[in-house]
Amino acid sequence: MRYKRLSAKKVDLILRCFCEDLTATATASISGVNRNTVNSYFREIRERISRQSLKESPLETGEFELDESYFGTKRVRGKRGRGAAGKTPVFGLLKRKGKVFVTVVSHCSKEALMPPIIQGKILEGSTIHTDCWRAYDGLVLNGYDHYRVFLHENEFVRGKSHVNGIEAFWSYAKRRLAKFNGCSSQTFILH
Repeated sequence: MRYKRLSAKKVDLILRCFCEDLTATATASISGVNRNTVNSYFREIRERISRQSLKESPLETGEFELDESYFGTKRVRGKRGRGAAGKTPVFGLLKRKGKVFVTVVSHCSKEALMPPIIQGKILEGSTIHTDCWRAYDGLVLNGYDHYRVFLHENEFVRGKSHVNGIEAFWSYAKRRLAKFNGCSSQTFILH
């Protein structure tokens, strides 16, 4: 670790608190280490996990669920979903019975999602399940088997086609970030 002034015992305690998903404030009171130092260690651990995760996410084939979500303040009066101001758009792909890849995007348009993310992570011939957002139009033309569910018509499952896995992930992520009172779009990927 970059911060070598702490004993190995203190670093081990900080790492244990990180694994227990304690906040930096709680960890600081348990370990007797300044909260800012604990935050530095937590950030270093998260950066290493993020770097390792990026190394382990090569191009794959299989069944995937794709979806976008918006993180930010609870509710902007009068605006919801994609039109909500001040929210951070996040795109995720879930490999069924596998891992989730998440990235912050500037906007959820076809141009922002298709070439850099979808084609960069999923090999042609894979099966993709999405909702009916128009940014997913053209997946078939790019060599994917594409199945949709129409959430706006209260259709959540059509045969084996659903996006319940990635929706469950978004729910978990939002609950988890609420514990930390949210985070900035720059550090979102670390959490």
